[in-house]
Amino acid sequence: MAEVRADLPEGRYGRSGTADARTDRRLRIIGAVLGAALVGFVVWAGVSYISDQKVTGELTGFEVVSDGEIEVNIAVRKPSGTDGVCTVRAQAEDGLEVGRADFRFDEDAGSVHRSVTLRTTERATAAELMGCTEATSAAR
Repeated sequence: MAEVRADLPEGRYGRSGTADARTDRRLRIIGAVLGAALVGFVVWAGVSYISDQKVTGELTGFEVVSDGEIEVNIAVRKPSGTDGVCTVRAQAEDGLEVGRADFRFDEDAGSVHRSVTLRTTERATAAELMGCTEATSAAR
C-alpha cells in the first residue's frame, strides 16, 4: 500500500499554526494597550471635569406654591468664603419653560441648603437645576 503523508505541504494551505498564534498574540497586546488608553482617557476627562467645578449644587425637592410661584430646595457645596450662583428653571406640564432665575449663595459655610422661591408666568409642574458656578466679582 501507499504510504500516507502526515504533514501538509508547507505554504500550500495558508499560514502555519505558529504564525497564527503570533498574530493572535499581537492583536491581544494591541487590544490591551488601546483598552488601557481608553480607560485612562475616561478617567482623565472625568477628573478634569470635576476639578474645574468649584461650586456644585443639587436640587433636593420642590413644591408648587401657586400658579405664579414654585419653591425649590437647593443644596450647594462650595469653598468657604466663595460666593456661588445657581440657575433654576421651572417647566409647565407641556414642557415649556415658565420661569428661570439665578440665586446667589453668599454664606461663608462650605455647604448650604436653602429654599428659594421662583416666580413663574403660569403654573409650573417641575423644577430643574441648570447648574451652579462661582459668582463673578462684577456681580457682587
